[in-house]
Amino acid sequence: MSAKIGINEKSTVHQPSITETPKAIAGVSTYLDDRLGAGNFLKRNLRKIFPDHWSFLLGEIALYSFIILLLTGTFLTFWFKPSMAHVVYDGVYEPLKGVGMSEAYASSLHISLEVRGGLLMRQMHHWAALLFVAGMMVHMLRVFFTGAYRKPRELNWLIGILLLTLALVEGLTGYSLPDDLLSGAGLRITEGVMISLPLVGSYITFFLFGGEYPGTDIISRFFTLHVLLIPGILLALISAHMILMWVQKHTQMPGKDRKNTNVVGAPFYPAFMAKAGAYFLFTFAVTAGLGTFAQINPIWLFGPYTPADISAGSQPDFYMGFLEGSLRLMPAWEINFLGYTLPLSVIIPALLPLGIIMTGLALYPFLEQWVTGDRREHHVCDRPRNNPHRTSIGMAAISFYGLLWLLGANDEISAKFQISLFVTTIVGRVLVFVLPVVTYIVTYSICIGLQRKDAEVIGHGVESGVIKRLPSGEYIEIHVPPADDIADHMLGKRPVAMLPGAGDGEAEPEGVPPKALRGPIGKLRAKMSRAYGGEKVAIDDGHGHHDDHGEHAAIGAGDGGHSNDKK
Repeated sequence: MSAKIGINEKSTVHQPSITETPKAIAGVSTYLDDRLGAGNFLKRNLRKIFPDHWSFLLGEIALYSFIILLLTGTFLTFWFKPSMAHVVYDGVYEPLKGVGMSEAYASSLHISLEVRGGLLMRQMHHWAALLFVAGMMVHMLRVFFTGAYRKPRELNWLIGILLLTLALVEGLTGYSLPDDLLSGAGLRITEGVMISLPLVGSYITFFLFGGEYPGTDIISRFFTLHVLLIPGILLALISAHMILMWVQKHTQMPGKDRKNTNVVGAPFYPAFMAKAGAYFLFTFAVTAGLGTFAQINPIWLFGPYTPADISAGSQPDFYMGFLEGSLRLMPAWEINFLGYTLPLSVIIPALLPLGIIMTGLALYPFLEQWVTGDRREHHVCDRPRNNPHRTSIGMAAISFYGLLWLLGANDEISAKFQISLFVTTIVGRVLVFVLPVVTYIVTYSICIGLQRKDAEVIGHGVESGVIKRLPSGEYIEIHVPPADDIADHMLGKRPVAMLPGAGDGEAEPEGVPPKALRGPIGKLRAKMSRAYGGEKVAIDDGHGHHDDHGEHAAIGAGDGGHSNDKK
């Protein structure tokens, strides 16, 4: 028997509310809850809110590149032979037939030229390694410039620095495995740096190489480090990094309804999962496209490594370029003391630039906290312009790194532009000190200018394109208030915290500065706090909204523990 619905009858479709758990989650949660008691955990975490901002996806590039590295690296280990045993090549590449080489180089040629898909996997692996390091660098810059390293995320910031350092070592060990002429030249530089270390250099070198350079064990030991030890540590640190980010919740950019006590965005399921899945596929597609169409590291053209040979114009991967540049800029300088020779022309460029950058990054959250006294929790990011000193310091460091990276190719620059190599070296030695200072000054001026522009937009509105003629005959353009989302973004600005008593003319009632600001160190701290903190350009929207010039840090506990997610 069939039933008919009349034209006046209406069928209703159930529309789930925002707070209602989707069936896909509810079903899985119920199944797991009946067996593992994990239903509430899944319901709570699959609806966790993630903020929407394009810059938050920069770290995903590094994560997805690491996954691609694991997949392609596993493929390569099936055929690669980590041995320095001498063999005579008898493969398909005619120019090298009959040439003596290590088994590692011969197996690399075999993967590249004879294994089906081997060259694609090799090149994807290499491109993914570059993306992995580049993704971490860009992600770290985003975190630094927006102040996302502040309490309670200092530990995660340190984990990120350790991840970047390990990634550089991982890249070095993997770059050296094929044992071709180009990677061998880089390995020779590495050996020179290690043996130059005072007291322990020769012991470390003999241990790693298994004897006099080049030894017989370096490839097998680098292989163990590259495929087992370092990836395991990286995997553990990445997991810890993600867990901390999940527990502490994600930072968000300033805007409408965004506070330290909430997160405005979309739920992990389905919105963020769909976005993340698509972004992984996009990253994989870019890596596969580069591996297919952009040749990288054609080892068959370089030939096997021999200590007596070196190729002209050889350059390392980009992440090691700044160390190459520092070695090329450093003048010859040795010290002989108590029978020991200290080759400072190698020790200083090898350790000092990397030490300045990594140590500075690690200490910065704590130095900033010491200068400003700011021990509050921060879950809303700063716009880079709103903390001009931090932004200027970051840009100065980038210019320092970038100059060293560029001058790692000073021979190529001299050859291409017909400039004396001596001139490029001398100019580089001057610029390595001058350029960061100039960059700092220019960046600070730009940040202040951008703050003034924001204040002008909030105070006077934006141009409407409507021209009005006044009774006097003068023509003016009508200004209108900015859009709500733009205004909220700008009004999210807060002054950089200062130490209590560090402001001009501030002291205790008796005219004595606070105890923490007495003495030479205290006075220096007060001056640094005055310069670094405070409001540089106040914003007033005409309705009493402005930032107090003298806002101070809350020296005590943070402004709350757990925050609520908001859709």
